[in-house]
Amino acid sequence: MITLLDYGAGNVRSVINALEKLGEEVVKVNSPADINLAERLVFPGVGNYGAMMEILREQQLLEPLLRYLRDDRPFFGICVALQALFDSSDEAPDQPGLGIIPGQVKRFTTELAVPHIGWNGFKQQQPSRLFNGFDGSEKLYFVHSYHVVAESQEDVLTTTDYGYEFVSSIQKGNIVATQFHPEKSGTVGLKIIENFLDASRESIMVQGCPETTQLAGRIIACLDVRSNDQGDLVVTKGDQYDVREDGNVRNLGLPVQLAGEYYEQGADEITFLNITAFRDFPLQDMPMMEVLQETSKNVFVPLTIGGGIRDFTDCNNRFYSALEVASEYFRSGADKISIGSDAVLIVEEVLATGKTTGMSSIEQIARVYGSQAVVISVDPRRVYVDGPEAVKHPVIKTSTLGPKGEKYCWYQCTIKGGREGRDLDAVTLARICEQLGAGEILLNCIDKDGTNSGFDLELINAVKGAVTIPVIASSGAGSAEHFLEVFTKTKAEAALAAGIFHRKEVPISEVKEFLSDKIEIRK
Repeated sequence: MITLLDYGAGNVRSVINALEKLGEEVVKVNSPADINLAERLVFPGVGNYGAMMEILREQQLLEPLLRYLRDDRPFFGICVALQALFDSSDEAPDQPGLGIIPGQVKRFTTELAVPHIGWNGFKQQQPSRLFNGFDGSEKLYFVHSYHVVAESQEDVLTTTDYGYEFVSSIQKGNIVATQFHPEKSGTVGLKIIENFLDASRESIMVQGCPETTQLAGRIIACLDVRSNDQGDLVVTKGDQYDVREDGNVRNLGLPVQLAGEYYEQGADEITFLNITAFRDFPLQDMPMMEVLQETSKNVFVPLTIGGGIRDFTDCNNRFYSALEVASEYFRSGADKISIGSDAVLIVEEVLATGKTTGMSSIEQIARVYGSQAVVISVDPRRVYVDGPEAVKHPVIKTSTLGPKGEKYCWYQCTIKGGREGRDLDAVTLARICEQLGAGEILLNCIDKDGTNSGFDLELINAVKGAVTIPVIASSGAGSAEHFLEVFTKTKAEAALAAGIFHRKEVPISEVKEFLSDKIEIRK
């Protein structure tokens, strides 16, 4: 039996699913006494360090947790739970940590994008059964802006490189904790959990670890989900956002089934975009909740959900804040949420008033769950102009001329699925959303959508030059060569596609195989 320390924040469903997949029975901590009774304790820390420590104190869980750790009983901490073992964190200086391991938690200071999001390697520093059966080439999933700095190297289990070397896991007696998420690291991560659970396995040193680890370019499968005219949830795909064909919604498959197939093919992440406005339904009945719950049972890579994450009042006159909506998605299996049209309206208000309120959906969710949990989905279209002085927006010189031979353009933000253009550009939107706390930008491009002509590299470079957070390229992929192009001609950290995967024109496995000897990927 496994005892899970769930303090009420973030996605713990995937950890439970991983443990149950391995045949374990999981019970949650419902009171301080449950920690004392635990045989093996798993603590998945999620989101903001300060919020986590405050909740643990409010629920009177700190003292029993400290006793458990000081008694050197079997413990597995994940992500922020690793950070909690140290003395303090720059993320919340007023909230002391557990102090089990001397050291501090520091924010990344690197020219690379922060948060550190994606699949990276490891370098083992001491023998451990966690890596029994590994060859050293494995990639693990990271998503964090802060990392631990240990005062002594004796408890360091692995290190990883991201601009510089940092501690990616620790091992002290029966206590192990990882900065990476094993429950989101596919079969490799499940193997790590399995090795932890079986204390009889031999501690080993992996012989093939790299001298320097490298972050892999991520390949993301996107599933646009909506109800068809019969009321069934289906995966669809538009051509420049038009999802109908011969009057009917294109039906390219069932969301849970397709997500499972893409996981098996090697997708590094799965994104669900709910393009039906289920805002008249009670939150408990929103169909995407069940999609996430069922998908997370067998798909052990990160899941992002977008659509309807905003303040709303349902058909029963019940008000929900954006934070409440996001929380339910996280509890249903989502790792990140995507905000689209609402982000445009938020930024417009910031520009109009010259200040932030602290109460926007972006700010609220990032404050509780961390910036890495908030993705901004941008749907821009090109607007051609005669020169840089023609508009107040950032203008680029383009190699793709406009209909009247224009050599310049700007990228107009849209809302309502691309149906309504706004007096706001994608570069400004991305920059202000980063300031509000967003941790990633998903760059769609209406002009490229469904064309199979390749990503809009000019758009990607324009936005990437304005932000320091990771950027996901989207729209236009038609071949494996297009993925290579976006990773070599821009600094995008990830590339997303939908139609070519759904229609099986270019399988994910084919993209991975093509890229395998050209750029760093997760094989």
